[in-house]
Amino acid sequence: MVTLEGRVVRLRPVAPGERATIADWYRDPELVAPYDRFAAETDEEFARSFETESGDDRSLAPRWAIERRVEGDLVGVVGYYAPHPVLEFLDVWYLVAVREARGQGVGREAVELLVDQLFRTRPVERIGATCDVENAASYRLLEAIGFRREGTLRSALYHHARWHDVLVYGLTRAERSGRAARG
Repeated sequence: MVTLEGRVVRLRPVAPGERATIADWYRDPELVAPYDRFAAETDEEFARSFETESGDDRSLAPRWAIERRVEGDLVGVVGYYAPHPVLEFLDVWYLVAVREARGQGVGREAVELLVDQLFRTRPVERIGATCDVENAASYRLLEAIGFRREGTLRSALYHHARWHDVLVYGLTRAERSGRAARG
């Protein structure tokens, strides 16, 4: 797996010693659970997913660690998956787990690096993303990058003992390349 360099962040493979930290992030109800469902896997199952699922487009395993370039610290993870068995697109996901790194452009640049890498290396014409309708930081990030809101999946995600609506976003190859050409 390649390392992707931005101005603020570096996306790099997750080091084996970081897997327990990332597993703890996934189990932290204040990080993931407010906007998504999380599973309390064992550390062994979580660690195994890095080896067994890294080449599987259906996997939700983290694909890259987000590291701040100046500080050199792990602040989150990003990934992608194929959400549908017939439709040919990928969805991206992201987690900036270190609260002090939020609002600093870390998530935005990480997702932009990931999207650009996927368009460079994969034969997809569309990249999508979803987020809870209550997750304003997430949908603002997607919109800032150029993702278009395509709709709402009503009552599509169950967590915290209630059903949540989910926003659906998409970005086409042409939209991304046009945006990149404009600067």
